[in-house]
Amino acid sequence: MSGPEDERPPLPPLRSGDGWVHLDDGRKFWGLEGAAGLMLLDPQRGILLQHRAMWSAQGGTWGFPGGARDLGEDAVSAALRESYEEAGVPEDASDIEILATHVVDLDVWSYTTVIARTRRALEARVNDPESLELRWVPIDELEDYPLHPGVASALPELLQMLRTHQ
Repeated sequence: MSGPEDERPPLPPLRSGDGWVHLDDGRKFWGLEGAAGLMLLDPQRGILLQHRAMWSAQGGTWGFPGGARDLGEDAVSAALRESYEEAGVPEDASDIEILATHVVDLDVWSYTTVIARTRRALEARVNDPESLELRWVPIDELEDYPLHPGVASALPELLQMLRTHQ
């Protein structure tokens, strides 16, 4: 019998931050150096969401493009790199205004959400097998999606931070 893990495509070579961090309570998180993602707002279309591939951690849920930070890589650079790799978002940030960052710090692992706004309309595209689909979602519809648990728990605070910059 096959499962979602059997459908995983061949992986590219590992990067320096690729790997699992295991917490004493049994939870595990991807990214030896932590991880980062991009919460990108297009004022006309909403927030860019990624429908995560079934074989990925929390597969089938919707979240922000993102992933493991590399050794020595800052969170903003990691979020932009990962968003380019997964969703075709320009990596140089000239078309994006960084507004704020939100950090979930679990002592041995952290996740940074980089909150940003587009400076012009950007076309997201599925750029690798980690995404089933990408979609611009109006803010008031975000909670209608089965969100990644980390996104769901941080969403009220993330939206409050976003509102302070609108």
